[in-house]
Parts: sequence; structure tokens; C-alpha cells
Amino acid sequence: MSLFPTVAAFDAALASLPAADPSCRAAAAARQAQLTKPAGSLGRLEEIAIFMAGWQRRARPRIDRGRAVIFAGNHGVTRHGISAFPPEVTAQMVANFARGGAAINALAGAAGLDLRVVPIALDQPTADFTVEPAMSEADCLTALNIGAEAVDPGLDLLLLGEMGIGNTTAAAALCQRSFGGTAVDWVGVGTGVDGHGLEVKRQVVELAMACHAEAPLTPFETLRRVGGREIVAIAGAMLAARHHHVPVVLDGFICAAALAPMAAAVPAITDHIVAGHRSAEAAHGRLLDRLQLRPLLDLDMRLGEGSGGAVAAAVIRSALAAHDQMATFSDAGVSEG
Repeated sequence: MSLFPTVAAFDAALASLPAADPSCRAAAAARQAQLTKPAGSLGRLEEIAIFMAGWQRRARPRIDRGRAVIFAGNHGVTRHGISAFPPEVTAQMVANFARGGAAINALAGAAGLDLRVVPIALDQPTADFTVEPAMSEADCLTALNIGAEAVDPGLDLLLLGEMGIGNTTAAAALCQRSFGGTAVDWVGVGTGVDGHGLEVKRQVVELAMACHAEAPLTPFETLRRVGGREIVAIAGAMLAARHHHVPVVLDGFICAAALAPMAAAVPAITDHIVAGHRSAEAAHGRLLDRLQLRPLLDLDMRLGEGSGGAVAAAVIRSALAAHDQMATFSDAGVSEG
């Protein structure tokens, strides 16, 4: 059965977000205070352990079942020449994922994550959103549910990533429609367009804003009008994960843009999210500030595929290892001072 059979069901799920378990957070914080180290000396690793405890609903969280899901989709707006690569590259990269030859294959393996790649109707690009909605209501609901179905209730951690030529343009449009500003604020070089290509991308986003100016500013309408199937699937996965109490690690700008329409309407949607890194895409830092998410890493990465998030997942594993395996002052016979 679909988690989001109707738009009303999606809206209801977004309006009824479960919270982290405060007793498990408190128990994890109490354990951190007893570990053989000066208080706060592990910095954000301590915060991560407490965060994970609240969402996993256990004082000593772990990652026995970690999963990386990479959604792929194609965009009709690429007809405007907004990318340095042709749309065919989306399917070619999905094939590379299947062969184990991409960065995410190596990095997910290093982080101990099960990798799943979900291509969504690659032979049916979304519509050109400068002149019409990218998706019909039915198509958007289908993508939301594809995302939701990738989330098992028993997961300990979910990393989300994407592949889709043209999707930084869609991400910029989602951000502008969600948080305002101008195309200059949100459009970046993506896969490496030149100055002319950057200007074309900005013009495309401006056309999209004009085309949909009178449409309702709801999360669903924003996602279906200027998103992409892979981006909408990420949104569906994030919302499903929240209802399953599964903490989520986001990759870069495009994944965060999938969150933007929901967060603009319901800021609490970000509470179970970890921003894995700040990418080199110029608008990503601005978007993370608007989402009030502090990235774990800043490595000048801009590949996508979930790659930055996978590196962050390894850091999360380190945080949980310290939280679980360190001795307490009492265990070690060390004076607390």
C-alpha cells in the first residue's frame, strides 16, 4: 500500500511529524557525561551520538543496517542546454553504479552501507518546467512513493543521493520558489558549465518562476512543478524515514533542495536530518543556512551520487563507536576530577 496515495495523504504526513525520543536522548547525554574524557572534548561526535540515540530510540545507537539509496531521473528542461553533459549520461552513470565503478560504490562500501540505485523512468524525462509543470499530480505521487518504498522501518541510518543531468537547475528553482531571492542567489555551475551556460541556467530558472508564479506555494505543488522524479523521490524518502524514526544523512545541494519545499512550510521536517557536507556548489551553504542545518564536513566536493554523505556516514560510525565502546570513569577506575 502506498504511503502517499493522495496529495492529502502527503500533506497529512508532513503535518504529523513524530519527534525524537527525549528519554533516549537524555540517557545518551548522561552516558557521554560519564565517559573517560573531559566534557565536550569530542565535540560534534558527542552531539551526533545523542542525535542518533533520540531517533533510533536507544541510548547506545548503532548502525547494523545502514543504507545508501541513489535515485536517478531525467529532466526535460535540459533541452535549453543547461548542462555540460548530455541527458544520456544519467543512464550511463546508472549502468556504472550497477557495475560498481562509481565513487559512491567505493565510498558506500567504505562506510559499511548497503547501496541501492533506483532509476525512475529514465526514458521519460519530466516536462520542460519553463512552460508547464514538470510532472502531473499522478507522476509526482508515484515518485514520492518510490522514495518512500526505499525506506525499511528497521534501518538504522539512511543516506540519500541522486543522479540526473540537469538537476542542479531544478534544485535552484526549488530553492527560489521555497525561499525567495533571485536566480543569481541559487544557480551555480553544476557539472561545470561556462559563463554562458551559467547565464542560460539563470534565465531558465527565471522563466520557471514566471511560469508558475500563480501556482499554490505548497510543498507538493513546488515539487511537482519545478522538481524532478529523483528529487521528489528523495523528498518522499525523507518524509517516510521520519515516520519510521530513521535518521537521514543528506548529500549535497540537490538533496537539500528536495527538502526545501517541505522545510519552508514545516521547519521541523529537518529535525531528523544530518547535512553530510557542504558542497562546492555555491548555493549549498546558503541553503543549509536557511534550513538551519550545520554540515558535518566541508571537503570541496561537488560530485553528487551521495558521495559526500557517504564520507559523513563514516564519521557518524566513529561517533557511535566512541559512544558505545569507551569506558566510563567508574568502569576504568579513573577519577572524574
